[in-house]
Amino acid sequence: MENVFIFDHPLIKHKISILRDKNTGMKEFRELVEEITTIMTYESMRDMQLVPVQVETPLEVTTQYRVPEESIAIVPILRAGLGMVNGVHKVFPTARVGHIGMYRNEETLEPQEYYCKLPDGIADKTVFLVDPMLATGGSACDALNALKKRGCKHIKLMSIIAAPQGVEKVAREHPDVSVYVSTLDRCLNERGYILPGLGDAGDRLFGTK
Repeated sequence: MENVFIFDHPLIKHKISILRDKNTGMKEFRELVEEITTIMTYESMRDMQLVPVQVETPLEVTTQYRVPEESIAIVPILRAGLGMVNGVHKVFPTARVGHIGMYRNEETLEPQEYYCKLPDGIADKTVFLVDPMLATGGSACDALNALKKRGCKHIKLMSIIAAPQGVEKVAREHPDVSVYVSTLDRCLNERGYILPGLGDAGDRLFGTK
């Protein structure tokens, strides 16, 4: 799967070990999600297109390179994806933010879209679609379809923990999307939860059950 990138970074492994722990509290869990996302964002922006700009230093004028303004958008899949937004903003604070609301039918495990609000001109931006967990891949694929229907051509999907089934589904149905995953877990259980996983990311981020 040429469009899938699995991170093998010691610092990410360290943070994920704490993230998985059932005794990790909401505040620390939220901070860890943000920190891991920031590390992932650095790596996923390696292929970003830069434009030359003239910069005047205290000594001379020099040609430097920047990511164009208004070229980045962050789209979290609600609600757990909200926990990753600040992690991307730490790297690129001027990125616009859209939202896609999806929920999983607990009987069929199929995703349902209930909300979509995106920044103007999103078709011309590099879009970071973020969701901490990539389980069956259904929600991610539906969110990617929603973005593509609105003209998005440059999309990067970032998930902290993924199951093989979800990665394979996204890679197969969206070979033009770069998929970045911190950790590839073992499998899904009968309820569609990732194992060993970390439970429900949304509940742990926001203190709900």
